[in-house]
Amino acid sequence: MIQCMQRRGANVIMVPWDYDPFVKQNANHLRELLQEEGLRSEIEGIVISNGPGDPKYADRTIAITKRALEEKIPLLGICLGHQLLSLAAGGNTKKLKFGHRSQNQPCQMEGSARCFITTQNHGFEVSDLPPGFKTWFTNANDNTNEGIIHTKLPFMSVQFHPEATPGPVDTEWIFDYYLNKVKSKQ
Repeated sequence: MIQCMQRRGANVIMVPWDYDPFVKQNANHLRELLQEEGLRSEIEGIVISNGPGDPKYADRTIAITKRALEEKIPLLGICLGHQLLSLAAGGNTKKLKFGHRSQNQPCQMEGSARCFITTQNHGFEVSDLPPGFKTWFTNANDNTNEGIIHTKLPFMSVQFHPEATPGPVDTEWIFDYYLNKVKSKQ
């Protein structure tokens, strides 16, 4: 994920799952890091990455994501990040009967005939969409949600891994789409 963002010209600062950039001490630290690199001194976007387990246990990350939503910072969730963004925005998740664990999961893009072969490794799904969001992708095997996108704001997430390449670069375009939303917000 980091390499995909950097190849597109993004400057990436990786922080732990529970790092709160809105706490004054952390905000000052981030500002210093950005200034050292000669970059703008505010967060321009946040990618909520993958990880293990039940998303509802990540209450600290959910709270931080809620704050980012309130601040209208462009967000991209990937895998667990998809579930965390959904919970932070008011949606819900539940355990799948059979997890998606392969690199051949077909995902249909809503409103199009496009179906992408994706890589996935998760046991939970977004069961209820948050207010203001619509379905972006649906799993063609079991019709579970594979992505959401806000109808007006630059918030989006996918259950699959766009940085993985089960086909050549099937869904890596999602990074371009997200970064265009970040740039248009400036």
